[in-house]
Amino acid sequence: MTVPYKYYLKENELPEAYLNLRAFMREASIDHDPLLNPGSGQPVELADLEPVFCSELARQELDNVNQYIDIPGAVLDFYRMCRPSPLIRAYYLERVLGTPAKIYYKYEGNNTSGSHKLNSAIAQAYYAKAQGLKGVTTETGAGQWGTALAMAGAFFDLGVEVYMVGASYRQKPYRKAVMETYGASIVASPSDSTQVGRKMLADGVSLDGSLGCAISEAIEVALASGGSKRYVLGSVLNQVLLHQSIIGLEAKAALDDLGEYPDVVIGCAGGGSNLGGIISAYMVDRLQGQATGPAAAGHQPPRFIAVEPASCPSLTRGRYAYDFCDTGCVTPLARMYTLGHDFMPSPNHAGGLRFHGMSPILSKLYHEGYLDEARAVEQTAVFEAAEAFARAEGTLPAPESSHAIKVAIDEALACKESGEAKTILFNLTGNGYFDLAAYAAYNEGGMGDYIPTEADLERSFQTIPQV
Repeated sequence: MTVPYKYYLKENELPEAYLNLRAFMREASIDHDPLLNPGSGQPVELADLEPVFCSELARQELDNVNQYIDIPGAVLDFYRMCRPSPLIRAYYLERVLGTPAKIYYKYEGNNTSGSHKLNSAIAQAYYAKAQGLKGVTTETGAGQWGTALAMAGAFFDLGVEVYMVGASYRQKPYRKAVMETYGASIVASPSDSTQVGRKMLADGVSLDGSLGCAISEAIEVALASGGSKRYVLGSVLNQVLLHQSIIGLEAKAALDDLGEYPDVVIGCAGGGSNLGGIISAYMVDRLQGQATGPAAAGHQPPRFIAVEPASCPSLTRGRYAYDFCDTGCVTPLARMYTLGHDFMPSPNHAGGLRFHGMSPILSKLYHEGYLDEARAVEQTAVFEAAEAFARAEGTLPAPESSHAIKVAIDEALACKESGEAKTILFNLTGNGYFDLAAYAAYNEGGMGDYIPTEADLERSFQTIPQV
């Protein structure tokens, strides 16, 4: 079988502006509910956010008017080192599956951070440096965001302090080594280096930690810096989905060049950066009620599928409510699908998806039916799909991205059964070279599946504020 050249990217596919889904949602009269100040219960204002976030990022967080926001020149210059990222057709996987479907994936793992997280990290570091700050603090789960921010901090000569979820800190020591290579300092969370961390330890919070724990610690350190530092987050927030829209914009440009329009768009879902990035340009078509582009004739906007771990099922089993984004209850309240801010997920190998809530933007789109479906999958099934993909396509995927691979394979096999030749697009947002311990656990039969019981969830639901 002769396979056509499968990498599609062009220099002119690098966007010069981010796409702001909130503004398009507002135009369609479905803007998500505002963040609330937990003290007053009133919608947050810029002055509420500026002690925590860089001023420009705080403005982006609240912006529901500007549909496009220019990418700063220094950020564009950095992007050109690794962007546009390739859109790849999975010819070999199609052949192995025997499916009539066309499978495309956007590959974001071709940079040292190994993931899409660099898209937002470099933007946030730029705004921090432009504001004259000395450093930033953050959390990281699997370590992809922490690595990306360490790279961005080194580029702009900015200090970076990373609170890494305890389970991932121990599972992925080489992530720590890479972050330190770029000059970042790394602390396992929960830790005894912050007041909130010490309280969590005294309360018996597991040393495995969670993203919610790490967020609380990172915010405390930023607030205690006397104004020299700010906190930055790699997922969930509106500003992050804004920066990650570059993925969807590039994917749509490349598919337009090929005369293709997807029937299904799939992304893994933890806090929302991966999924929000890949669906961005096509979600605008859904919000505006028509498919657009050279190949749009005869097509409806795609069906969107979010894929999350069964061990941390915020969309499929969570509640749509106002909740804190962190375990220490120092963030504003966001209306989102949540398992409760005290939910402590099992230490599964997809550390980047171990967050108790979901992006407010994606939560609203799901609640209103614009994000069509959410599926929860078990990690052994995810690794089975990851290895099938690696053997067919030659790329070792990150566990997080492999959730999307699992459902892309399921959709392609459904096409095999029905005879439909659908076009499937998914987001492969990271490589798996720092996840070899997880692959070893799977191959050696030491990997299990954990699904929280209704009683487990009910306990954490009790922590959701009554708003």
